[in-house]
Amino acid sequence: MEKLEILTASAKYDVACTSSGSDRKGQAGSLGSTAAMGICHSFAADGRCISLLKVLMTNACVYDCAYCINRKSNPVRRAAFTPEEIADLTMQFYRRNYIEGLFLSSGIMRNPDYTTEQLIAALELLQNVYHFNGYIHVKAIPGADDALLSRLGLLADRMSVNIELPSQESLGILAPDKSKISILKPMALIKDRITENSSDIVKYNHAPRFAPAGQSTQMIVGASPDTDYQILNLTEGLYRKYALKRVFFSAYTPVIEDSLLPSLDTKPPLLREHRLYQADWLLRFYGFQASELLDEAVPNFNPLLDPKCSWAVNHREQFPVEINRAPYEMLLRVPGIGVRSAQRIVKARRAGTLDFQALKKLGVVLKRAQFFITCKGKPLEGLKVSEHTLLRSLMSGQQLAPFQPPQYEQMTLFEDHNLAALPAAEGWAGFKKGAEA
Repeated sequence: MEKLEILTASAKYDVACTSSGSDRKGQAGSLGSTAAMGICHSFAADGRCISLLKVLMTNACVYDCAYCINRKSNPVRRAAFTPEEIADLTMQFYRRNYIEGLFLSSGIMRNPDYTTEQLIAALELLQNVYHFNGYIHVKAIPGADDALLSRLGLLADRMSVNIELPSQESLGILAPDKSKISILKPMALIKDRITENSSDIVKYNHAPRFAPAGQSTQMIVGASPDTDYQILNLTEGLYRKYALKRVFFSAYTPVIEDSLLPSLDTKPPLLREHRLYQADWLLRFYGFQASELLDEAVPNFNPLLDPKCSWAVNHREQFPVEINRAPYEMLLRVPGIGVRSAQRIVKARRAGTLDFQALKKLGVVLKRAQFFITCKGKPLEGLKVSEHTLLRSLMSGQQLAPFQPPQYEQMTLFEDHNLAALPAAEGWAGFKKGAEA
């Protein structure tokens, strides 16, 4: 239990913890499945919803990455699990219905090859001895031999290689033991093995599947001076070149005093992380490109507007669009219209002409969309468009709060907190006399 407490706490900073993407059904003689309805959820100490036992094999590491709480020069309590202990813990938690799968990572023990061998031993025990058929997400160790990584991928549903920092310059300063090449090489290997495996499955019915849920990665935001533009460009390149399923962003939480890092009293850039996730969604589902959202002149996102609204405000020449004729790709670029509502619009307008009331029923957020669309060639009746009203409507309530005028109310002497503030010596008589005066 003491080891578990240390190694689950050490794993909480890794946000690339997914529990989806694989659909392997239950098998006779095995425990667990990866079907969506079999996934239960719990909340980790860092507030994220997970359904996996999220743990490190060890937090002892031979690397000295400045941003990592487990770096070798940081005086923290160290612990390590054996492969047998990892397998036993996973099965114990599964049988208690606490989890439906395993997220397994590790610090670097001795060297990348030895660490990967330990990960393989744990997963082989789970599958071959305990017959565990649930979801497994494992971290590939950069620098490990290709044969070991290939073997690891046959035992897991998803693999991930954390790129951590978006530039070689930042890696050189904060993680001198790592390089961009050593991180991208296993990404390329995983992508190639997934491609090869997809053709093997077509030819052979019982071919083993290699990381059927794909691969993902994580980038730390705020530990280095890299801009949102650099991060988003790298994200787009990773999706295109390595066919990643997800890129996760983690706002840097200062846990170590270091001259190369933000001070310990610096708040994690959670809003910046949120904006990057919104932009990531636009890249994956809305047809945007990184160069449309940011450039070298404007390298960071507007903290007051989400990336889609910011793009629309800066490209007013493309609006308004006629809702009954606009192509699907353009509908996706209208603030307030999401993927599902755009699909519903395309389907509904085949049956008749849509008006603003119909759009509201289809799930369109008119508070935002009304400034960028027309129905039957006309804008919303009574709509007044000015820069002030436009920005107020596009900003979220939380972002708008600092700009709202303070709310005043009539003060009464008879409220409890006002009575409590009176000097005790006055008593009720003194208060009544003062009130009458």
